[in-house]
Amino acid sequence: MMSPDQQLTGKPLTAQHTQWLYLFIGIAVLVNFTGLFVPVMGPDGALYGSIAKNIAQHNNFADLYVQGKDWLDKPHFPFWVTAVFFQVFGVAAWSYKLPGILFMLLGAFYTYRFAKDLYGKQVGLWAALILLTAQHILICTMDVRAEPYLTGLIIGSVYHFYKSLGKKWFLHLVMASLFAACAVMTKGIFALIPIAGAIGGDLLIRKDWKMVFNFRWLLAAILVLIFILPELYTLYTQFDLHPEKVVFGHQNNSGLRFFFWDSQFGRFFNNGPIVKSKGDPTFFLHTILWAFLPWCLLFYTALYQYFRKHVRQPKLAEWFCVSGSLLTLLIFSVSKFQLPFYIVIVFPFFSILCAQYLVNLKIESSIKAIRITQLIVCSLMVLLVILLHYFFQPENIPLLCWLLLILAVLLFVVVSKTAANGRFRIFFQCCTVVFFVNIYFNLAYYPALLKYQADSEAAFWVNANNPEHLPVVQTRIGFGYGLDFYSDAPLYFLHPGEEKLLPPKPYILYGEKEFIDQYVPGGAALKPLKTFDNYRISRLKAKFINHATRKETLSKTEFVLIR
Repeated sequence: MMSPDQQLTGKPLTAQHTQWLYLFIGIAVLVNFTGLFVPVMGPDGALYGSIAKNIAQHNNFADLYVQGKDWLDKPHFPFWVTAVFFQVFGVAAWSYKLPGILFMLLGAFYTYRFAKDLYGKQVGLWAALILLTAQHILICTMDVRAEPYLTGLIIGSVYHFYKSLGKKWFLHLVMASLFAACAVMTKGIFALIPIAGAIGGDLLIRKDWKMVFNFRWLLAAILVLIFILPELYTLYTQFDLHPEKVVFGHQNNSGLRFFFWDSQFGRFFNNGPIVKSKGDPTFFLHTILWAFLPWCLLFYTALYQYFRKHVRQPKLAEWFCVSGSLLTLLIFSVSKFQLPFYIVIVFPFFSILCAQYLVNLKIESSIKAIRITQLIVCSLMVLLVILLHYFFQPENIPLLCWLLLILAVLLFVVVSKTAANGRFRIFFQCCTVVFFVNIYFNLAYYPALLKYQADSEAAFWVNANNPEHLPVVQTRIGFGYGLDFYSDAPLYFLHPGEEKLLPPKPYILYGEKEFIDQYVPGGAALKPLKTFDNYRISRLKAKFINHATRKETLSKTEFVLIR
């Protein structure tokens, strides 16, 4: 039986085309590593890094603390993994980001394996390449939070649950349950939605009732519960055994209740201790348009064509990718708590849907329409980078960045002239555009942008200019966790009413200039040391991006010596 490519061209795919796929996957992996040495971005990245740093330095894997206070928000798994990397390699931006990137690559590996089992090797390779070149994936491997871990764990769990549907099922069921449990210990029980949606949705749509009611799902639930016992134990010992602790402004906090209810359903219904969003049913639909660049329109087309082709005979198709992604999108869309990076966890499903569509594409008019559409999308991406560079004007762009950008352009030219790629040429061209855009972001734009993250810049300065190793006291500066993460000196935090806990003089005080101008401890002499430009870089506005008006948007923080 001929493959889809043989049916279209009348001949098998050439070895050269497959080699191009391997080459581009390799380049995509390297591009995902280009953000490894960019400073950790706040608030979330620096916050998570400081938590893991505290675990590693005190060898306390049970309790989570932020700026000296008990912290109850996220589960432990990413912090445990990062803390181990810190203990092995030391505390640094690259050792913080490395495990997240590795988990994302694990996601690409399982995306390939899953797509290969469902549709063949060619689709598997394209699915991995599409995933690794999706724009928000590349953002997530630069600004590492929980999502890279979730992406790898969720698609890994789905793959092993899929394999457990066969005869040799037990080991795969154990692996699937372990991955699922780690996902739950990363983001909570809502991490099970895409997993249950993918497996359960496929079985229900195909009416495989015998497997729906199979005892192995009860076994899987028991295994997941067993595997998350470390998380439950740590929450119980830190919070449930200590009702006197104040979290979210009140006492009697149950870590177990927060884990199973408040952190998940509280966010969903917007009535928990953390309330941030009003909710928008269309939020993720338009988020996909930029987050899944340059494949967003291809995804919507592939989804439409998939339903058109299989809706009348659902038993002849697989529904893992459709049901896993759409159920997750539906639940997140009706939620009142929405953030754009949530969508990344279903990108492996998106990638497989896109890959099977483009590999099986046969109609010449459709190929031409997609070629034109993708060229427009890629042209807009390049244009936006040019405009960003014109207005932002990053300084001190390294020579390596310029060399890699030139290589990306040359690769685009070579791909365009390679006849072996045929109808896939446009998709390789899209990949080269992604390489160009994200090399610029990770080696030119983000390093320049993070110069305005004052708390990390302050840490770099004090590490180099504190020969006496004086303690550093940080006032509460919004979300300024970078100083906590990067500082080598002993760090104290100025909490209201706790001034007696400050170290003896002399010490270095860091905070907003307006606060320090009003704060002089009794009988203390104050000596200004260094002032920093500050901006909340996670919430960019046009006035800041424009170098001509940037100064108007900046605030000031400073170090002063207290004697």
